Amino acid sequence: MKIRDKILINFSSTVIALTAVAFAVVYILFAENREEEFQQHQHDKITYTIKLLAEYKQMSEELAYLMDEQTIHDFYDEKMLIYNSKKDLVFSSLDSLEIAHARQIIDQLSPSRTWIETREGAYDLVGVYTEHNNKGYYAISKAYDNLGHSKMSFLRNVLVGMFFLISVVVIFISLYLSNKITKPLRALAESLNSYDLSSGSAFSVKTDTTTFEIFYLTERFNELLKRTREAFAFQKHTVHHISHELKTPIAILVSELEKLAAGHDLGTMRSGILQQAEKAKSLGGIIQVLLEISKIESGQEIRKQPVRLDEILFDLISELNVIYPEVHFDVHYFPDSITEKKLTLLVDEMLIRHAFLNLLTNAAMYSDDGRVEIRINGSHPKHLTLSFFNRGEAIAPEERKFLFHQYFRGKNSQHRKGFGLGLVLTYQVILHHGGEIRYSNSEGSLNNFEVSLLFDVS
Repeated sequence: MKIRDKILINFSSTVIALTAVAFAVVYILFAENREEEFQQHQHDKITYTIKLLAEYKQMSEELAYLMDEQTIHDFYDEKMLIYNSKKDLVFSSLDSLEIAHARQIIDQLSPSRTWIETREGAYDLVGVYTEHNNKGYYAISKAYDNLGHSKMSFLRNVLVGMFFLISVVVIFISLYLSNKITKPLRALAESLNSYDLSSGSAFSVKTDTTTFEIFYLTERFNELLKRTREAFAFQKHTVHHISHELKTPIAILVSELEKLAAGHDLGTMRSGILQQAEKAKSLGGIIQVLLEISKIESGQEIRKQPVRLDEILFDLISELNVIYPEVHFDVHYFPDSITEKKLTLLVDEMLIRHAFLNLLTNAAMYSDDGRVEIRINGSHPKHLTLSFFNRGEAIAPEERKFLFHQYFRGKNSQHRKGFGLGLVLTYQVILHHGGEIRYSNSEGSLNNFEVSLLFDVS
C-alpha cells in the first residue's frame, strides 16, 4: 500500500471515529439531561399537587378533579397517583394510562428511601415520598416527555447530518494532505526510478520541500550515492593503475630478465638476478603508492583532524637520519614567534606524512652538499608555507611541466632509483587538501619545493 493511501485511511478513519464518539457522547449527555430535567418537573408537579390537596381537603373531591382537568395538558400522556401516609390512594389523575407496578413502587418507598426513578418503555416513571404539614405522602408519576423527545430527535438528526458532512470534508482534507505530504516522496521515488544505474553519470536527488525529515533523508541519500560513486571510481582507478600503469616497471623487469637469460656468465647472471629481485620487491611499494593515488583521484573523502605539521616533519627527519646519516636537516621558523595555532592544520595525517616524506627523501637524495633546509613561514594571514631547499642539479625548464606526471623522471635522476610516482602522490595529496605545490630554482643550484596549505578558518 502506498504511503499516501495509508495516510488517507489512517487519518480520515481516526478523525471520523473520534467525531462519532464525540457526537455519541454529546447525544448521551443530552439524553441524560433531558431525563433529569423531566423527572424534576414531575417531582415539582407532584409536590404542587400534594400541597393543593392538603390545603383544600375540606372541599369536595370535585375540586381535585377540576384541578386535574386544568393541569392535564402540562405533560403529554401522564398518569399521577397520590397516596397518604398509610399508602391509601387519595388522588388519581384523569388519564387512562396505566402504571403496571404501582403497588410495588409504593411499597419500596419509605421515609428512608424518598426517590425511585425508572422507565417503562418511552415513559419516565418516578416514585416520591414527601412530607407536607408533618404528613407523609407517597406519589407516582408516569409521563411521556413529548417536547424532550422531540428535541432529542432533532438533535439526533442534526448530529447524524453533521457526522456525514464532516466525514466527507475529512476525507477530502485527508486526500489533500496526503498528496501534499507525500509529494516530495513521490518526486524522490520518480527521480530514483528515472536514474539509469548503468550510466555511471553524476546524479543527485533534488526535492522542493521544507519538511526537515524529507530534506534530511534526501541529503543522506545523496551522500550515500556520492560515496557509492566514489567506491566505484576508486575501484575503476585502482584497476586502471594496477593493470595499465604497472606495465612500464614490469616490462622493464621482464626485459632485464630476458637479457640475463641470454647471458652465459654465472656471476653476471647472479648479480643481475639479485638486482631484479630488489626491483620486484619495490613493486609492492609502487602498488601502495598507486592505491593512495587512486583513493585521492576517485574523490574519496579525506578524514581531517588537527595536526601540528612541524611535529610530523621532525618525526620524518628522525627516520631519515637513519637512512641518510650523512645528510643534515635544518628547520627554520618565520617569524621566530610563530604560534602553535598556525602550525596546527586540519589534515589527513597519513597522507600528509607520505607527501612530506617524498619531499624530504628527494631533497636528501639530490643534495650535493648533504644539507636540506626546511623553512616554515606563518607570516601570511591565510596560509602556511613550507619550503624544502637543497643544493643540487636543477630540473631543466622544459621538464618542469611534466614534474608531477606519473613515471616522469628528469635527467638529474637517470642514475638514481625510483619510478617517478613520489611527486605525483605528493601533488595529489596537497591538491586535495586545498593547497598548492610549486617548484622553483634560484642561484643556479638552489632547488625549492614550496607547499602552501590553508589555515583552518573555522
